[in-house]
Amino acid sequence: MSERRLWERYQKYLCGVESVGLTLDVSRMNFAEDFLERMRGPLDKAFDAMEALEKGAIANPDEQRRVGHYWLRAPELAPEPALTREVQDTIAAVNAFSADVHAGRVKPPTAERFTQVLLVGIGGSALGPQLVADALGGPSVDKLRVSFLDNTDPDGIDRVLATLGDALAQTLTVVISKSGGTKETRNGMVEAERAYTRRGLNFGAHAVAVTGEDSELDRTAKQGKWLRVFPMWDWVGGRTSVLSAVGLLPARLQGLDTEGLLSGARDMDVATRVRDAVKNPAALLALMWFHAGGGRGQKDMVIIPYKDRLMLLSKYLQQLVMESLGKEKDLSGAVVNQGIAVYGNKGSTDQHAYVQQLREGVNNFFATFVEVLKDREGPSLQVEPGTTSGDYLLGFLLGTRRALFEKDRESMTLTVPDVSARTLGALIALYERAVGLYASLVNINAYHQPGVEAGKKAAGVVLQLQRQVVERLRAEPAKAYTAEELARAVGAADEVETVFKVLEHLSANAQPGIQREPGANRFEARFRAS
Repeated sequence: MSERRLWERYQKYLCGVESVGLTLDVSRMNFAEDFLERMRGPLDKAFDAMEALEKGAIANPDEQRRVGHYWLRAPELAPEPALTREVQDTIAAVNAFSADVHAGRVKPPTAERFTQVLLVGIGGSALGPQLVADALGGPSVDKLRVSFLDNTDPDGIDRVLATLGDALAQTLTVVISKSGGTKETRNGMVEAERAYTRRGLNFGAHAVAVTGEDSELDRTAKQGKWLRVFPMWDWVGGRTSVLSAVGLLPARLQGLDTEGLLSGARDMDVATRVRDAVKNPAALLALMWFHAGGGRGQKDMVIIPYKDRLMLLSKYLQQLVMESLGKEKDLSGAVVNQGIAVYGNKGSTDQHAYVQQLREGVNNFFATFVEVLKDREGPSLQVEPGTTSGDYLLGFLLGTRRALFEKDRESMTLTVPDVSARTLGALIALYERAVGLYASLVNINAYHQPGVEAGKKAAGVVLQLQRQVVERLRAEPAKAYTAEELARAVGAADEVETVFKVLEHLSANAQPGIQREPGANRFEARFRAS
């Protein structure tokens, strides 16, 4: 395609949202001229489904739940006045509590004020807050410094707690789990509580929960006399929860502009209800995903933001897109194995990493470049006569985009004015809406995740088998077993590999008192209770 033709397509299909200064350029996506017209009928159905969703239709039939993350930034649109009040009251409570913390009216027993926030969560309960904290925070704006326990990796937990060190006495811990039973979060909470206890500190006097009413975590917080419990409603999914108390509380405690986040998302919601694809960036995104992957997710989505502050955007979108769209069956029950794989880092770092493959390797992707117009606060230093570091950044973006297009690699470009709270809120809302529309186009339910639950159940089976193995070894402490012998002994002859991996892990960590006999090769090793 000639540069002249590209310019004509750019002018024809450029989609903008003036209220937030965002534009979407799809001129380098090789869709046919009649594609948008052919997709009008399916897109109209997707708009109908989205309208019903926002009005309170049941979106998750497995659990009979509505999906109402759109009400978080426009509470007046909630289908019942009680929901409107709940959202408004929660925002007000988050703001008031944060103000009390900043002013020292809510403070730790042994210090003048809180200076740190430790967030304990996983998945959407951590990814959204991490994105917001990294994109908008920094030494010049942070009122409290934020850290995260977002995995059940003991070494990772130790690293974070060691970084806090003596500052733990001034650390407010926010534990986030809708059900309260999420094991990774529960484990992080237990490890954090022990760290406080070892320092002679009362965990409850440093702790806040964001959870469902009468959940396991809710009961724990009330029994432990925690400082506060904020609601996490069943109609807000974890991956769309960043604009609820899940994301607003840590952001507000950090000192960030949560009103800007909400207003940017609200303005994007208004813009993405427009029933014209060329005027609706979420609809245009969803249609480009459909075009690129043939409606079957046949190509990966590469997210390349040319801004360090947006480096976590691809990580955030991995969950939002892949958990929402990665489905085995469609709404009719037919097996479709839908989904779009998402990966990315940041430009121009990616040019020194995987762009080589993007340009000359397998053509199994489409790219989304994210351009930020504003380089920094204040004037930029010239690194060469007439040229700044930001000029180079733009040059690398445009050069990489051209290099990919020369090899028939498709791409889109999202342009935003800055990395402000309004802009970030708009980006979050844009992708939430695009995911919902795309799901309707391919006839899947974006709002349940049976695969995640299957993984949790499988982990539970492994841990139950571990308990059986340990009990057997402790019952005969003088006897040593190979993994195969032990698997048969506990009635799990088909689970030899799992038994072996459990024994290998237990012996490497001396927990709970299991040791491997020296000398034998790996698979002939024998294990006993120490």
